[in-house]
Amino acid sequence: MSEAKRILLVCGMGMSSGFLATSARKAAKKLGENYQIEARSETEVSSFLSSIDGLLIGPHYAQKLESFQKQAEPYHVPVDVIPEDIYGMIDGKGLVEFINNKLFKS
Repeated sequence: MSEAKRILLVCGMGMSSGFLATSARKAAKKLGENYQIEARSETEVSSFLSSIDGLLIGPHYAQKLESFQKQAEPYHVPVDVIPEDIYGMIDGKGLVEFINNKLFKS
């Protein structure tokens, strides 16, 4: 089995994204995806970039996308914004599908 892809979800304090990460971990397991999904606050991003495979930011950080992308570029970590509907509904399955389609599409 290949090594799990590590995905970091980021919001202000890591609370909302924490619920979404929990939901997404359950969905990933059901869908047979080998993802390790964690949530952290925005201030912790830089300390995780060397050890993650993807970074997803809360929709309220959309205006900071470019800044996060520049930060992640040296580590070749793709960065995207979690869609508002997935974030708002804490839709773990939707997030896993988003990860498959946007971050790691083959």
